Amino acid sequence: MASTRTLNDVNKPAKLDATDWRILTELQKNGRMTNVELAFRVGLSAPPCLRRVRELERAGVISGYHAAFNLPRLGFHLTAFAYVKLESQSEADLSAFEARTRQWDIVREAHMLSGDTDFLLKCVAPDVVTFQNFIIRELTAAPNVSSVKTAITIKTAKQEPGAPLE
Repeated sequence: MASTRTLNDVNKPAKLDATDWRILTELQKNGRMTNVELAFRVGLSAPPCLRRVRELERAGVISGYHAAFNLPRLGFHLTAFAYVKLESQSEADLSAFEARTRQWDIVREAHMLSGDTDFLLKCVAPDVVTFQNFIIRELTAAPNVSSVKTAITIKTAKQEPGAPLE
């Protein structure tokens, strides 16, 4: 069955009760817990808890589940940010650049910004040479890119998923 949500509904705050908020808080802490464990933690029996989770998913409040990785253990020793200024900020050019960022595996997050920088890209790479090659061969060579400034992280002091629900 097709969703009845409109584009305007996607960013509209959902109407959640205290139990929904408890469910979200617990899932944000541990998205792998069983429905039985989740139900116990939020004070419900398993069937109504599962119905609520499914409704939160259907409503787009829960947009997915993922595993958090220890990147250096996977060979990704460099996290860097690229501040990208475009020559044109027309809707078509912004959309084209957004689409291009989705094609680059090294880019893990892309945020359109206000101010002097048009996009902030979070990049993950095995090493500085790989990141440098991406910047030179892909990013600065991309259509409509005016300038790129980069910053390599020294240390990640905090990395929390989700939102401050509590």
